[in-house]
Amino acid sequence: MQSWVTFQISVPKELVALMSANRDGEMPDPEDSSRKIYCFSQNVPIPCYLIALVVGALESRKIGPRTLVWAEKELVDKSAYEFAEAEAMLKTAEDLAGPYVWGQYDLLVLPPSFPYGGMENPCLTFVTPTLLAGDRSLSNVIAHEISHSWTGNLVTNKTWEHFWLNEGYTVYLERRIGGRLFGEQFRHFQALGGWRELQNTINTLGDKNPVTNLIPNLNEVDPDVAYSSVPYEKGFALLFYLEQLLGGPDIFIGFLKAYVQQFAYKSVITEDWKKFLYSYFKDKVDVLDKVDWNSWFHAPGMPPVMPVYDMTLANACVALSQRWIKAKESDLGSFSSADLKEMSSHQLIEFLALLLLESPLPVSHVQRMQQVYDFNAINNSEIRFRWLRLCIKAKWEEAIPLALKMATDQGRMKFTRPLFRDLYSFDKCRDLAVKIFLEHRASMHPVTSMLVGKDLQQEQ
Repeated sequence: MQSWVTFQISVPKELVALMSANRDGEMPDPEDSSRKIYCFSQNVPIPCYLIALVVGALESRKIGPRTLVWAEKELVDKSAYEFAEAEAMLKTAEDLAGPYVWGQYDLLVLPPSFPYGGMENPCLTFVTPTLLAGDRSLSNVIAHEISHSWTGNLVTNKTWEHFWLNEGYTVYLERRIGGRLFGEQFRHFQALGGWRELQNTINTLGDKNPVTNLIPNLNEVDPDVAYSSVPYEKGFALLFYLEQLLGGPDIFIGFLKAYVQQFAYKSVITEDWKKFLYSYFKDKVDVLDKVDWNSWFHAPGMPPVMPVYDMTLANACVALSQRWIKAKESDLGSFSSADLKEMSSHQLIEFLALLLLESPLPVSHVQRMQQVYDFNAINNSEIRFRWLRLCIKAKWEEAIPLALKMATDQGRMKFTRPLFRDLYSFDKCRDLAVKIFLEHRASMHPVTSMLVGKDLQQEQ
């Protein structure tokens, strides 16, 4: 897109228009007194997929010197509280990656059918209301979208085969922000959670599936169908591995900053990135030559090497998950609410994620878990999602209505697709899952509807 573009949007005057651009004010529509015109300008060149426009009954709250949060009035105060760390994250990102060139950084909370965690539209990040946990524990998604202001929006993948350059890099920067704000152990804990997420994805897709390549062949493939956590987490794992190989976080962040400077306002492919890596670390070519590049880029399944993780925050999750996996019926009385007393929301997510990588638990175990931990009462979407998956995999019939409700109350594909897939795999509720999907299909985002339809063999 050319470098200076202005927009004028006419809307009914009771509504608000927002764009992926800086707001330049509003004026009455000279041709219709019931409407007003909103003006916008974008002075940074952007690829066309980052042009976004929204119109709605929106209100805003100021949460930082360059940030308003926008939402419908029912959610605006809750959103302002949840995302209050945005400015601290922006400042940290600037320190790590260089100046923020976009001017304004606003957030918009979309309706629940929005299919992604967030979308990094310049000047106006879109986010899902499933982030509104009430305790700011899911704010890593905001750090992720902020990070895209450098990796993705300033340096962009040339084609979707090289999507990992957008997403793997952005996850890396997101976790560096988390490390600065919450400590290096927290960064490692989030990184380990990402590795588990990758294991889960590859278990679902199959470890020989070519879409699990870091650089997949998308010839005749719809990128929406190929979309998964692979470019995010396999891409991150490569960068985290290289960080450890090349001298640690302080040395590697110098490379990231130089990479952004080198390719700002350009589109790149993996070969461009790799050549720049070799030229930046010209004194470590022998180390780089030992990397199995072919397996990292072109082999399906898990990466050829697992990075090293600090296990401090993960150990409690591993220990508790192992107790449940090994527990016999006679051991179930040994569990109590005290098991979770010292655990954060992030650790509860990891505990449940570890159980999901194992064979399904017996129904008696998930029933006891509900008795002592009362997971049904937790509204944190990441915890609730994993808990309900655990229940459905254990074939606990009482969880069916709760899982169907979560799958349809919101449309974030990260949650909706696995829940529907699990329900479809449970013979007791397969027909009900299909029936509920068909009833809700018309109100789903088209991409969600298409992909859940594929999963449930209800393609249109």
